[in-house]
Amino acid sequence: MSVNKNLMFQRIQTLYLIGAIICSGVLPFFLPLWKDSNNFSLYFDNYLGVSILFIFSAILSVITINLYKKRRQQSVICLLNILLNLILLGLLLFLSLNVSGDIDISEKGIGLVLPVISIVFLVLANIAINKDEKLVKSSNRIR
Repeated sequence: MSVNKNLMFQRIQTLYLIGAIICSGVLPFFLPLWKDSNNFSLYFDNYLGVSILFIFSAILSVITINLYKKRRQQSVICLLNILLNLILLGLLLFLSLNVSGDIDISEKGIGLVLPVISIVFLVLANIAINKDEKLVKSSNRIR
């Protein structure tokens, strides 16, 4: 059993998926979305829907890592996670454009970029998963 776990962590897509977990499960609660007119930072946990989407994205990444033997399902879940992050990015852009208050609120935080970074990690992971799938198919043809 430990051999399989070591094999899981030796694959590059696992590292990409861990990067996506960090971007959607850890960093959103430390990096601010924007600052209001009183220079008070607003975080993701101020918005329940956004927080739920970030946590769900992190859970999907963990599920994708644990499906290391089922590459097709891993690829599909990774694509669903990319779609979820695109929806999250659209929601964040909508929220940032519709912030109530003065024009002074236009100071955006680094937290708005997290879904983009997560999407990049997920795309790289999906490319690596598909590359592994092609490698397995080609080795099966040789047998």
